[in-house]
Amino acid sequence: MKIFLHICCGPCAIYPLTQLQNKGLEVHGYFYNPNIHPYREFKKRIEGLEQLAQIVHLEVDIDREYGLTEYLRKVVFHEQERCPVCYTMRLKTVARLAKERGDDAFSTTLLYSKYQDHDRIRKICEDLARKYQIDFYYQDFREGWQEGIDRSLEMELYRQPYCGCIYSEQERYDKSLNKKVQKKTLL
Repeated sequence: MKIFLHICCGPCAIYPLTQLQNKGLEVHGYFYNPNIHPYREFKKRIEGLEQLAQIVHLEVDIDREYGLTEYLRKVVFHEQERCPVCYTMRLKTVARLAKERGDDAFSTTLLYSKYQDHDRIRKICEDLARKYQIDFYYQDFREGWQEGIDRSLEMELYRQPYCGCIYSEQERYDKSLNKKVQKKTLL
């Protein structure tokens, strides 16, 4: 089975890639992340993925177009729903390309992160699989969270300190904003 794997960054790819390859699946990686800000962060994540690809001999395509404008056009005035908008934006492209390439299925390393909305990602992927008539390969990769971290440190890969978007970067620095967001989440 050939899997077209959306990759958000090198460290998050380690555990899912290992799991898929251990099952005998043929994996082709794809980096498409127009949400990442600033540009130097975007470049660091590409360099980290290229480093991983070299170490593990992963064939990967990288969309090097800095898509911040496109991303912002979709999420401005929808900040409270920015993550589902972002997931859909990226995964729609992945599902369409997987179908065009003739792959058997697509998946995403977003399913590895403890910080992403796992159920929402799964639902979006299932909907896109129906739309593009291609299988979505689901696996909950969060169980390997620590293993992925440990291996990324051993490989000396660049590890990012936030999700990637301008809003998550702001939340990282703005403690008062974090408190407001947490309050709304608890309500």
